Amino acid sequence: MIVIMDPTAPRESAGNVIEALSKNGIDVALTRLGNTAVLVSESFGTPELAEMLESLPGVSRVLRVSGPQRLTSRAFREHDTRVRVGKTVQAVFGGNDFVVIAGPCAVESAEQMTGIVDLVHAGGAIMLRGGAFKPRTSPYSFQGLGLAGLTLLAEQRRRTGLPVVTEVVTPKDVECVAEESDMLQIGARNMQNFELLREAGAAGKPVLLKRGMSATIEEWLLAAEYLLHVGNDEVVLCERGIRSYDRSTRFTLDLSAVAEAKRLTHLPVIVDPSHSTGKPHLVGPMSLAAAAAGADGLIVDVHTDARAALCDGAQALDGAQFADLMDRLVPLLEAVGRRLAPTAHPAGSLASA
Repeated sequence: MIVIMDPTAPRESAGNVIEALSKNGIDVALTRLGNTAVLVSESFGTPELAEMLESLPGVSRVLRVSGPQRLTSRAFREHDTRVRVGKTVQAVFGGNDFVVIAGPCAVESAEQMTGIVDLVHAGGAIMLRGGAFKPRTSPYSFQGLGLAGLTLLAEQRRRTGLPVVTEVVTPKDVECVAEESDMLQIGARNMQNFELLREAGAAGKPVLLKRGMSATIEEWLLAAEYLLHVGNDEVVLCERGIRSYDRSTRFTLDLSAVAEAKRLTHLPVIVDPSHSTGKPHLVGPMSLAAAAAGADGLIVDVHTDARAALCDGAQALDGAQFADLMDRLVPLLEAVGRRLAPTAHPAGSLASA
């Protein structure tokens, strides 16, 4: 059951609803999405109880929701949520625009970042990616530059105006990552790190939530539920491939999950064709397939010297491959009634330098 309060209702109105539910043996959690108080319970409730609650002062509507999803469900919000990221340049997920995020898997140096950012900006990417903190399978692999990497990302954002998304891996780093980025990424390995989800959700920044490599669609959506539960509905889901028996590709890209997630939730869904396939020659075809399947965007690995990359160079596109992908996306998106998110070149960006 979900009780949605009127945004203009006094705060004590929510307390009266909580008291009424408690008398009926129902515990609820209070959260706020924007300026609206929302009371959420696992109980389905009865039609009579819902009718009584709707008669209370300050109550806008009452939803009897089945299944484990609450705030991420289509029952709670029928229309698609639009998530806006950035200030000087703004990327909007969930609308008619198809958003392409591009950049290296890991931030390595100032020179590396400038070269790649110039390339993807010229190619039409509207957001930048790059890992400052990298959770790696092996403890001996490059773990990222940490705070120095965040500084390099922030420099590129100032130079181009393009918003930045980067991964946060521990709750203690949420504050510093949020200060230097426009969007926080929760990686596949941390999808069910519930303390991290709570901290990231409360940071006041949009969140990109990748699906865990062994996670069901329901588990993925319930991880997103943690973010909304603490008051953050600026959440974008990312399908990045799941583990299967076939080792022909790095993971198995589950595009059926995109269509199913879009049916079950109002949140935008994008696809990571780089980490899922692990092979540059598959990134293009799977990107086109993702767009055709209804994805709201892509997050793509690009590098100017993939063979020398310190992280996941084997899956990165070069400049020509990225430009070709962007060109091929245009007619396909037109065929399904969408368009590439237009790039902007604000004053002071590399385009006017």
